[in-house]
Amino acid sequence: MTPPEAQGTGNAASAPMCPAVSAFVVPSGMTVLKIRADFLRAAQAKRHGAGSFLLQARLRSDESPGIRVGFTASKKIGNAVLRNRAKRRMREIARLVLTTQGVPGWDYVLVARPGVTVTRDFADLLTDMGAALLAIHKTKP
Repeated sequence: MTPPEAQGTGNAASAPMCPAVSAFVVPSGMTVLKIRADFLRAAQAKRHGAGSFLLQARLRSDESPGIRVGFTASKKIGNAVLRNRAKRRMREIARLVLTTQGVPGWDYVLVARPGVTVTRDFADLLTDMGAALLAIHKTKP
């Protein structure tokens, strides 16, 4: 049985349908890391502990353009609900910050921290990401 179509000109009839599940849309020029070896290589390179997550980054030597990003939330974060919430928050800050401040040719891995990544204010997450990127790309004299 199909539900009846909305009749009338009210707000509900003209409102666009929003999806039941929000999907992470990868911005152009950015890809998501999926291979374990890429995560391990990033773990051996530079890292910066922001207040709410750990940022690992490495310069790729394969000269491929674009930014690659990966997300890690271990069982230390909590149950599946908390791990997924942490990953959703990290995906959003990566989408907002890495598209403008990320450097092409780099791999970035965001590692969630127990109790902090899920509960910290979103504006503070954005600030932490910006500060972590500055620290990673700061050249040593």
